[in-house]
Amino acid sequence: MGQSIKLFSVRGIAVRMHLTFPLILAWAALQFGVLARGGWTGAIFGVIATSLLFIVVILHELGHSFTAQRFGVEVKQIVLLPIGGVAQLAHIPEKPTQEFLIAIAGPAVNFGLAIFLGVVAWIAQFNVSLEQLPGLLLNLDSMSLAALFTYTFASNLLLGVFNLIPAFPMDGGRILRALLAMRMSYPRATVIAVGIGQLLAILMGAVGFLQGNFFWVLIAIFIFTGAGQERQLVLARSVLGDLTVEQAYSRGARSLAPGATLRDAVELTLNSFQADFPVCDGAQLVGILTHARLVEALNQHGPDKVVSEVMLSDIAPAAPGDNLLEVQQRLAELNVDALPVSQGGAFLGLITNRDINEIYRLASIRAGSQEAGDPYAPADVLP
Repeated sequence: MGQSIKLFSVRGIAVRMHLTFPLILAWAALQFGVLARGGWTGAIFGVIATSLLFIVVILHELGHSFTAQRFGVEVKQIVLLPIGGVAQLAHIPEKPTQEFLIAIAGPAVNFGLAIFLGVVAWIAQFNVSLEQLPGLLLNLDSMSLAALFTYTFASNLLLGVFNLIPAFPMDGGRILRALLAMRMSYPRATVIAVGIGQLLAILMGAVGFLQGNFFWVLIAIFIFTGAGQERQLVLARSVLGDLTVEQAYSRGARSLAPGATLRDAVELTLNSFQADFPVCDGAQLVGILTHARLVEALNQHGPDKVVSEVMLSDIAPAAPGDNLLEVQQRLAELNVDALPVSQGGAFLGLITNRDINEIYRLASIRAGSQEAGDPYAPADVLP
């Protein structure tokens, strides 16, 4: 989510807007202004109504986030996307009760907000009629407060109900897994919940395709792929959870001196087939020259550029005792394929995605042999 703009922070949680988010506002203006024939008034209505909807989305995600913080889970950020919002948690608790409460907190905010809006409408003697909503939206010759209030009320209620569908990555999928995990292992509960969610996604996609509703098809694809990613993550955690860098890193990795040139790095790559190189001053680790950075520096500066001037020096190395799954997540977040391994500042070796995938494969085979006949034992190499 690096391509996003920070809007504000709440209790240390950054709320960010993805650069593609304005697309939904443009679509809302088109939908209400042109397709609904509301003209400029309809376009303005669409932008305001959609903005109010995403305020509701933020409140929904804050419900998840505040509950997660109560259980000591770090909330990295909330990002607004054209298809909704996502609260990025450092991890999902494997205690079923905690995951259940975190997952249900979002829809609970929607239902609480629906009650609040209903009370406001009653006090103000404002007629909120969901049956009249289509007619209100088709009559946008003037800005209608009734349509705006009713649209927000209906969208908020729909958001709460829709997220209870038992399919990852929506809240209902996590609620279902939490309930299943109270009676079985966490990985097994995940596989069952993912299977149910993907079946629902296929049905939703088929109905959307037959009815020409391609927004449903898009949501179905999002649900299907999101569920698959959740399954891979949990199965990887079950296999890699107790493994450390000490068991996987390459001890024979070659390194470069700070005064070496990019030409030296290229020659070392050709001779060793190693793509990423730690940079060491004697025994002390001072940086890393990744393959991507090497190619970029060659294009910008040529082969005679000194390594110390282009290396990455702000990437923290891994330690032998670090958890492999956490290191794999760091590699993904940093968008690099390797991390140097050091202890006390001294270079020890290199840990790569290839190393992690290989030990995952071997550990999966061992787990499969220990649980022969278990259809939920992981067997595939991580992509």
